[in-house]
Amino acid sequence: MRELTPQLVHSLKSYSKEKFVKDLIAGIIVAIIALPLSIALALASGVSPEQGLYTAIVAGFVISALGGSKVQIAGPTAAFATIVAGVVARSGMAGLATATVLAGVLLILMGVLRMGSMIKFIPYTITTGFTAGIAVTIVIGQLKDFFGLTFQNAPVETMEKLEEVIHTFHTVNLTAVGVGVLALAILFLWPKLFQKIPASLIAVLVTAGAVKGLDLPVNTIGDLYTISGSLPSLQLPDFSYGTISAVLPDAFTIAVLAAIESLLSAVVADEMIKARHNSNMELMAQGVGNAASALFGGIPATGAIARTAANVKNGGNSPVAGMVHAVVLLLVLVLLMPYAALIPMPCIAAILFQVAYNMSGWRTVVSMVRHAPKSDVAVLALTFVLTVVFDLVVAIAVGLSLACLLFMKRMADVAEIKEWDYVEETDDDTGRMMPVPNHVMVYEITGPMFFGAADKIPHMDRDTHRRVLVLRMRAVPGMDITALNGLMRLYMECKDKNIQVVFSHVNEQPMSVFKKSGMYDLVGEENFQPNIHAAIARAVELEQEPV
Repeated sequence: MRELTPQLVHSLKSYSKEKFVKDLIAGIIVAIIALPLSIALALASGVSPEQGLYTAIVAGFVISALGGSKVQIAGPTAAFATIVAGVVARSGMAGLATATVLAGVLLILMGVLRMGSMIKFIPYTITTGFTAGIAVTIVIGQLKDFFGLTFQNAPVETMEKLEEVIHTFHTVNLTAVGVGVLALAILFLWPKLFQKIPASLIAVLVTAGAVKGLDLPVNTIGDLYTISGSLPSLQLPDFSYGTISAVLPDAFTIAVLAAIESLLSAVVADEMIKARHNSNMELMAQGVGNAASALFGGIPATGAIARTAANVKNGGNSPVAGMVHAVVLLLVLVLLMPYAALIPMPCIAAILFQVAYNMSGWRTVVSMVRHAPKSDVAVLALTFVLTVVFDLVVAIAVGLSLACLLFMKRMADVAEIKEWDYVEETDDDTGRMMPVPNHVMVYEITGPMFFGAADKIPHMDRDTHRRVLVLRMRAVPGMDITALNGLMRLYMECKDKNIQVVFSHVNEQPMSVFKKSGMYDLVGEENFQPNIHAAIARAVELEQEPV
């Protein structure tokens, strides 16, 4: 059971007053950072500002308390913004709650089934591509508020939003642009002067004061949304068949993305604190946290890399810091939430521009384009384009399929079946691996034998004086049924020509395939030899046996 024990349990065994003080300070600082981000990400997701705080409070507390990482901070993240906005537009808040609870159940199952290590099967090109694509969709989604545009329609899809921006750009509000530029300047310059106080908080305070004090014609959160400072209340989702069938694909997307992002964040945290997280427990915590978030009016949550890094840098050393961060946000919700109505929308857009820039990983993209194989660059580019033009579901499905096809092609390219050169057939012995009797021919098989390489298995369609075929398989790590059928066909062709077949150095996985299929018994145990020397000796025995 230790494998599925929350990290909090292990941390409390050696907890002290000094550690609590560090966690308290880190939790307060992270809460200050999370406050404007949670509101901004909620608005980007098409939900009310307080729902971002609900998510950070409920999911943040639960995931820290139950998670497998010592320092992971969870809450709403930019990766979910476009997905959540799409679900809300199609199925409403009821549909989003159902999808999030279902995603939570899927994440719990992933943890129970020990699928935490499955993250390594998502190619880096795909995670890089869709992360950069999400960053672009966030930027496009915030152009309206940054430029103070007046939309004629209410587009949902990213490309529709971009088209609407182009068509309505003549309605640009220069005052809004000025407020947005001021916020960007603060976000860029403040960290160079002061490290302790988050730049996003200063940007919110300065721009809100400017808009209110100067009575500027700029939309604020209060102009567009009704602000509530009430505590989150329990809301049961709609689990009707129609709703579940409609949002199930979205639930899968949320679950997969939450697993990928949270485990990537946990890995980054591991590197910072020189520790190792429990990936399966982390998935279960993410599942419980997301389900709880939905039940209390929140949106999907996952591990947030930037907030997790801030937690570590400010002394956080146990899950208590994440729990403190959630409690502080709860106090802010109750005491200060009405003041969020004063925050200008261009400032929210500027904060999200910075979030998009930080998550885009453009330096990584440029490096991969320069140095990675062309096929990997193609997967990255395709995933990026599909994320922007369509959605994350299409991008991951197509990108992963293409990555798998390219991987299989590479494996097929390295697979090789080549006949040895025999000493009497060459002018020198440079191609000869070892002496081979005149009646023996040896085929060296290299690489995985699967359906992509099965066509390389030769035909025995020639007349030859050699009466024994040795198939050397020491460099074959794995084999599937298609390759087995090819070898069976070769064996039957040899049998028709009265040629004996001996297998040399068959590894564990191919051997299990031979035995399970019955080919092991058909060929005979004595014709499976542990190495090439024993196989040649067996070939000599076969030549001496009467036909």
